Amino acid sequence: MTLLDILPSLRGAMRPRIDTTIWPSTTQVDALGRLCVGSVALTDVADEFGTPAYVLDEADFRMRAQHYRATLRGIEVVYAAQSLLTRTVAGWVHEAGLGVAVCSTAELATALAGGVDPARIVVHGSGKSVDELATAAGAGVGRIVLDCPIEMAYLAGVARRPQAMLLQVLPGVDVRPLVRRALATPQLPLVGLYCHLGTQIAEPEVYVEAVRRLVDTMADVRAAHGVVLTELNVGGGHAIAYRTGEPELDVTALADFLEDALDAGCAANRFPRPRLVVEPGRAISGRAGVTLHRVQSVSTRTDGSGVITVDGSHPHSAPIANYTVALANRHPLGPTRRSTVVGRDGTPIADDLELPDDVHPGDLLATACTGAYHHSTASNFTMTTRPPVIAVCDRGVRPLIRRETTADLLLRDCG
Repeated sequence: MTLLDILPSLRGAMRPRIDTTIWPSTTQVDALGRLCVGSVALTDVADEFGTPAYVLDEADFRMRAQHYRATLRGIEVVYAAQSLLTRTVAGWVHEAGLGVAVCSTAELATALAGGVDPARIVVHGSGKSVDELATAAGAGVGRIVLDCPIEMAYLAGVARRPQAMLLQVLPGVDVRPLVRRALATPQLPLVGLYCHLGTQIAEPEVYVEAVRRLVDTMADVRAAHGVVLTELNVGGGHAIAYRTGEPELDVTALADFLEDALDAGCAANRFPRPRLVVEPGRAISGRAGVTLHRVQSVSTRTDGSGVITVDGSHPHSAPIANYTVALANRHPLGPTRRSTVVGRDGTPIADDLELPDDVHPGDLLATACTGAYHHSTASNFTMTTRPPVIAVCDRGVRPLIRRETTADLLLRDCG
């Protein structure tokens, strides 16, 4: 029996523990006050696998992938693997009917190991080497995105069969010379254009002018060379909210804006409608992830605010965001105070939070919206080992990536 059972009036007086627009879709609070994801108490995950640990809500990830597929009808959806990729995640993406965009040979190998059809893989990345291009072409990937003449020369030299490519359109760079060179390289059929508009884009209107401008470019190619490009890839960068009230891209509105922009651009140029491709990554994986940390110490600033140090760090290459953090192992019944959560290296994970005043060493904290650019970009957590990735779903728990050991760390150290 808990205090809330003895005094049920307290339950109604408590502020909500979780914001359903921030946390994974299956997040709940049980009778003991523990945060649960996938019907699994996060304390159980921490007890079994230790902390720090990444927890991934399988149902949330699958739901968002399927929502993209169902909402963007007539538009090809390709998951941006750099946000989060394991063999199992690649399988979920494949089962949802999405392609995969990769930026490295390691991501390509993982996608293939997860059962993704090579023809549905798009290869990105600046400064691709001869070996990387040979590996991608040899695997039979559907598209390779090129952004400079040297990559085109490399690919032409290693491709053993025709390899379809897209040209990246960069701000301030005239793509026409690259188009001429591409059309003079018959073993590399040019099928379309790629343009990444940015990150954390919350306004679908941003895509309108970009799509129209890109269709204008495709029409210019037709006029100059008599070639009709058939594919237009506008990348990803779809925003999610890290804190309550932050803007998030509406996928339904995005579908409408993309369709209208494409129709308008094609009509203005009397150009046949190309296949439109989008590449969401963070928008599918971000909210599905939660990171678990144990509190190591608590101190108080002169202004009365708290500094809570946990047993991990924020990956330095992850996007800068002010994360939402919650107490995960018990009910917060006392007063709150403004607090900052920092990692072992002193880097803030979340600032200006209202957390229980009685947070103490040993408490478990959960950080929301960490499914993207955490496992995939974690450096070495201040010379500690990399956390595991644990999938939860329908009371089931399974490790996708085991924790890196000290032996693993030293194995790569050549002395």
